[in-house]
Amino acid sequence: MKRNDHYIPVPGEEKATDFGNTKDGCDGKHNQCDFILLGSLSSDEAAPGQKQGPTFKDGRRRVDYVLTYHIQKPQSVRRNTSRFSGSRVLRSLRQTLSLSKSPAMPPPKIDPEIAAQEHRLDYHEDDKRFRQNEFEDNLREMGLELEKDEGNKIPGIGFVKIHAPWNVLCREAEFMKLKMPTRKVYEVKQGSNLVEKINLFIHKVTEPLHPKVESNKPQNVKPLSYPFSREKQHLFDLSDRESFFDSKTRASIVYEVLKRTRCTKAKHTMGITSLLGNGVYTAAYPLHDGDVDDVGPEANDRKLLYEEWASYSVFYKYQPIGLIRKYFGDKIGLYFAWLGIYTQMLIPAAIVGVIVFLYGCATVDDNIPSMEICDPRNNITMCPMCDRACSYWKLREACGTARASHLFDNPATVFFSIFMALWAAMFMEHWKRRQMRLNYIWDLTGFEEEELVHKDHRRAEYELRVMKKTLKKQHKSTQDKIVKLTCTDRMPAYMTGLFAMIFMVSVTFAIVFGVILYRISIRAALHMSSNPSNIRATVKGTAAVINLIVIIIMDEVYGALARWLTLLEIPKTDKSFEERLIFKTFVLKFVNAFTPIVYLAFFRGRMVGRPGDYLYVIGSYRMEECAHAGCLMELCIQLCITMLGKQLIQNNLFEIIIPKIKKLIRRRKSDMDSQQQEDYNLTLQRYEKDHFLGPFEGLSPEYMEMIIQFGMVTLFVASFPLAPLFALLNNIIEIRLDAKKFVTELRRPIAARAKDIGIWYNLLRGLSKVAVIVNAFVISFTSDFIPRLVYQYMYSSDGSMHGFVNHTLSYFNVTEFQPGTAPLQPLHLGYEVELCRYKDYREPPWSNTPYDLSKEFWAILACRLAFVIVFQNVVMLMSDFVDWLIPDIPKDISMQIHKEKILMVELFMKEEKGKKRLRENHSNQSPVQPRCRPSSQETSNC
Repeated sequence: MKRNDHYIPVPGEEKATDFGNTKDGCDGKHNQCDFILLGSLSSDEAAPGQKQGPTFKDGRRRVDYVLTYHIQKPQSVRRNTSRFSGSRVLRSLRQTLSLSKSPAMPPPKIDPEIAAQEHRLDYHEDDKRFRQNEFEDNLREMGLELEKDEGNKIPGIGFVKIHAPWNVLCREAEFMKLKMPTRKVYEVKQGSNLVEKINLFIHKVTEPLHPKVESNKPQNVKPLSYPFSREKQHLFDLSDRESFFDSKTRASIVYEVLKRTRCTKAKHTMGITSLLGNGVYTAAYPLHDGDVDDVGPEANDRKLLYEEWASYSVFYKYQPIGLIRKYFGDKIGLYFAWLGIYTQMLIPAAIVGVIVFLYGCATVDDNIPSMEICDPRNNITMCPMCDRACSYWKLREACGTARASHLFDNPATVFFSIFMALWAAMFMEHWKRRQMRLNYIWDLTGFEEEELVHKDHRRAEYELRVMKKTLKKQHKSTQDKIVKLTCTDRMPAYMTGLFAMIFMVSVTFAIVFGVILYRISIRAALHMSSNPSNIRATVKGTAAVINLIVIIIMDEVYGALARWLTLLEIPKTDKSFEERLIFKTFVLKFVNAFTPIVYLAFFRGRMVGRPGDYLYVIGSYRMEECAHAGCLMELCIQLCITMLGKQLIQNNLFEIIIPKIKKLIRRRKSDMDSQQQEDYNLTLQRYEKDHFLGPFEGLSPEYMEMIIQFGMVTLFVASFPLAPLFALLNNIIEIRLDAKKFVTELRRPIAARAKDIGIWYNLLRGLSKVAVIVNAFVISFTSDFIPRLVYQYMYSSDGSMHGFVNHTLSYFNVTEFQPGTAPLQPLHLGYEVELCRYKDYREPPWSNTPYDLSKEFWAILACRLAFVIVFQNVVMLMSDFVDWLIPDIPKDISMQIHKEKILMVELFMKEEKGKKRLRENHSNQSPVQPRCRPSSQETSNC
């Protein structure tokens, strides 16, 4: 292709439609120019005063895709702008003189350094314009039709509108193996007549919950789909070519052409991703179908989504998944379908969790251990909780904590843990079946083989790195050597990423250790104050809030770090980049969110030591102890504050407040008031309005929020049975919040094809397996469930829980305190203490082996380990049984898929028979030709 050297930017109101195919701009080697000119119309042919939709200026050809770029100012304008930018009069005079400058006017004197700098700037701008023209010429050569718009409504921004004609759509649809509906339709049956009647009854009962869109109505017939082929166009219903390929499909076809088109005149190859990364184009996006406030008899799909999906007033309705997929594509449709299934499955989990919590509330007054602790006649003297500043205290002071712990530490907790493990298995199986049903409805069956053609698209950063290596290593002539060199250079990046992740995980551990020191020091300080009441609650609450703030801040840091590390590795394809980024982000954010919780569940109070022989962290700060009722209450507080805080602040408020702040900042920067802004928006075209929307940055942040939430719902649910309820309430808001963001605040994303949720399913399945083990350890080691069972059936004289509290306390002789660690106020209780009690299973000071671990400790430890093994194996066996019992593919769907294959074979056999009959009829009707001998001097007609 030749460079279009005759293109000159012209103001929008003075120029005609520019296709780059004018007489001066056409390349004589190709006849594509003539083809486009035959179908082109000037802007004057559009109806005057008619509101332009997403079409070219002829009002006929629709805009399938838009590229934006910065408009280069003339050199004289840039020079005068840099020198006289402060004067409005001089700016006006400069514009007038620069556009109509007289030849007799002497040129102004310019500093040589400024001139050299502007020359370099001009060189870069000219290079961008050269690449842009070449790329657009190549797009025309691929058959696309282009129209430029450099109007004055958005200063400094130019638009390239792209239209894909019918022949390009057919060619690319065949190349992409897009399944399109054929003329052949067949009846869809959902099993037996009884099953169909039940489904119809359920649909009628739940009619108020269904959105008012056509795609959600039950379909009795379904067209047979087949990969589009130009040779078999007669199989498809092409009566309305305008609607055969919808806007989503047209945009994805144009995007495939853009990714395959290359600039090859330069020393390196650049595609659309590289051009975007290099600043040749500033944005590339398809258009929304219309506005959400369009007035008319027929609402566009965007308005329907806004009314029936993105509104908080319809929070109780099902999502219009079919319409979401039709408008945004398979990948986004699958995400919202998965989120809907997850939210629905949270309903029974939330109900059971509330029942378990209410059971704890109803039985708190019947709990014998907490009654013994709260008994005012109880005269047990406890050892100090810290050195010197803390003094002796009475066990009945822990009454409130003991009663609150029973709400979450009761026999129903074990049942709830087993239930949630089975719930996770049911959720995964339910989603697999729903996914297979959607694959059938959306014609995605057999997509894996077709996907291989289009999955390996190179990323812009990879191509730019290859370009730089090409320029630096000129002696490496072949592309294979360049790619090999680039891959070799990526090896240090892997090591850098590994060390960086290890370092950041260490930083997380250091932060948790810092919070531990805070709790220890603040407890000692509060004990030294004059009013040490509610010390434990104050320390717990403030420490949990600090942990939440640190988690939210570090989440943003870890997200940016994971992206930087992934960019450092320079993955070759988009799929490789996405998977590596997801893995790094998940590891860092998971460690960040769950490290404080893991510490409270499994490490706090485990390595404390005993009075007279404590384990010290730093200086006089000794390790934290659990309350007498265990650490489960503190674990519950930490999990509750972390979960609610992340959902309210990070997931909801940030997504609501930050866009509003950005919009407010843009409005304040504008000189127009609200009415002028509204009038200005009415004059903008569809592609200009979409330019002001935010770019779509992928589904990874949305999935990551839900994956972390799923971990909090399943991993430590034994300590917080209300977690499913809070997750359910959050997700009801999250669905509508994400819907509103996709419909009104973001540009329309490319409709990506996908048949599953990818790596996220593996993460979910891994979390559900780990959750069984974690909950087994929480019940066994964090709660008092096992010690209570052991006492009741091994040590209780009457088989009841009476005497359990005294059984769990050991004795300590206060004369054996280490020097400098005894309480400063030993008479704090009003009498001299000789023996104090502490929670542990150790021999008394008068035994032959004082303070050694007692036989009760080893018996309870053996029972704890046995419970972990039994619980883990039983629950996993039950989960695997559920997995085996429920087939991945619903029976009716497997029957319909089999029926489709049979119908497809019959269709092609019928077509072949028809062709054979036509050939036979043609041969019978043609006259018999006499045989002739071929001659060397003349051509035979036989």
